[in-house]
Amino acid sequence: MRIAIQGERGSFSDEAARRLLARPRLVCLPNFEEVFRALAGRQADAAVVPIENTLAGSVGANYDLLRRESVWIAGETRVRIAHQLMAAPGVALAQIRRVLSHPVALEQCRKFLARHRTWEVVPFYDTAGSAKHVMANRPDDTAAIASLAAAREYGARILSRGIEDDKKNFTRFVLLYRERRAVPGANKISIVFTTRDRPGALFRALAVFALRDLSLTRIESRPITGRPWEYHFYLDFLGHLNEKRVQNALAHLGELAEEVKVLGWYRQT
Repeated sequence: MRIAIQGERGSFSDEAARRLLARPRLVCLPNFEEVFRALAGRQADAAVVPIENTLAGSVGANYDLLRRESVWIAGETRVRIAHQLMAAPGVALAQIRRVLSHPVALEQCRKFLARHRTWEVVPFYDTAGSAKHVMANRPDDTAAIASLAAAREYGARILSRGIEDDKKNFTRFVLLYRERRAVPGANKISIVFTTRDRPGALFRALAVFALRDLSLTRIESRPITGRPWEYHFYLDFLGHLNEKRVQNALAHLGELAEEVKVLGWYRQT
């Protein structure tokens, strides 16, 4: 299957895709908008995108795209994020004057980078992309921060291992299709809804799940463009989409909210 990801081979998205699907044919793209566009335009059969990180928080752009685009979440996986400093073979740590990586990766390695204050820190579009760039150009003063898989993919030499600030660093990725798919053992539902602008609206919306003993696993808010201080609410909860109490909860929510969209039904990891 052709799987669209943001980034290059050897990225954490690449690892997530290989966990979710057997032998994926990667369609590597520079940004999330192009990933969703490739899926919609049938240049890819599925897509894998990050949705949240335990240190950096939610990937807001992908939450917005999930709401806007016609996609269906059919799976999820959690990837341990371990960062390595790497350079071209023959380059020593003492030679490094410049470091490239994705802004989130740079943020997750602040303590390590603070010990090398003379280095120029340069944001790059992708972690694996920075390793690919370094190996294509082979500068003798530049390193990349990327995964062990990226070092192996491009033949980079690791100068320092495990440089992330927090070892309990995980990113949750979701598997997307254009259409709804039944997933054996699915027990988790993702939705997005918009409440009316009135006192107690969110309380009443969440009560439809509490009244039916449905367990919420996550709630996230995103601002509504053009409506200051109003929000879309993204919610994950446990249940079976065909179950009567779930159907009743969603129907009840539809009576209270301006908009309700089911984003997916899949197995919790």
